[in-house]
Amino acid sequence: MKISFVVLTYNRTDALLAVLRSLATQCDERHEVLVADDGSRADQVQMLLDQCPSFRCPARHIWHPDVGFTAARARNLGASQATGDYLVFLDGDCVPNKSFVAQHTRLAEKGCFLNGSRVLISQRLTERVVNGAIDLPSRPVLFWLSARLKGDSNKLLHLLPWPRRLFRVKQGFHWHGIRSCNFGVWRTDFVHVNGFDETFEGWGHEDADLVLRLHHLGIHRKNGFMSTEVFHLWHRENPRDQESINKKRVLERMKTHVILAEKGLRELDPSHVAVSPVKITPLNGLKSPL
Repeated sequence: MKISFVVLTYNRTDALLAVLRSLATQCDERHEVLVADDGSRADQVQMLLDQCPSFRCPARHIWHPDVGFTAARARNLGASQATGDYLVFLDGDCVPNKSFVAQHTRLAEKGCFLNGSRVLISQRLTERVVNGAIDLPSRPVLFWLSARLKGDSNKLLHLLPWPRRLFRVKQGFHWHGIRSCNFGVWRTDFVHVNGFDETFEGWGHEDADLVLRLHHLGIHRKNGFMSTEVFHLWHRENPRDQESINKKRVLERMKTHVILAEKGLRELDPSHVAVSPVKITPLNGLKSPL
């Protein structure tokens, strides 16, 4: 199968480059990488163009204007350009572990989506990563033991192996631990539920809504713990003034059998998407910030 990695970013290219460096060492002709940019500034885009690592697979940058926090739309735009059988969504501040691509490939299963997990990294260690002083995926066990003792990471479970299927597949809808920053889904299933729902405004729970609608479609949750971990770089928390409203919407939808997003992939106008082999793909008939 071909896997498309959709990497969300916004004005944090130093972190994004750490993510791309890890992917570049793992991806080959069976993959593609799509940077879904939620409207980064021109200087951030130029930094990406200047320092993006070389890939052995297609790598494209898909940009749309900054109109606020529209992560769902940015992810949908990235997915709309994907040609893979399987989509893996990543955030641009979540550095994949050294076997991330292989593990997502190994754990992909028809009738399931894969919910990955993350290791939280301290501000101190994050600064070393974005400055290029340290490559997290290549760090040995002793490094992580020391990092845990110093409070630079929040867990060590990513160091332990786990059987491929044991306790991974869940039958019901489980809210806890849903992570769109590390999430694998078959492209056909993503299309069937109309992608992320762009009517969710601000931060919070558009990922839980996607999982709920996949559950209504009959797709089971499969957990990727101790296999597909990412190292989540420190950042200040986003404003969460919409969180309670978004959570209430998901709770209401739990009482229904809704499958389709109100505004998702089907509502994207393909005439507004310029497909190009270069890394900058202007949308909506607008020029990129360059």
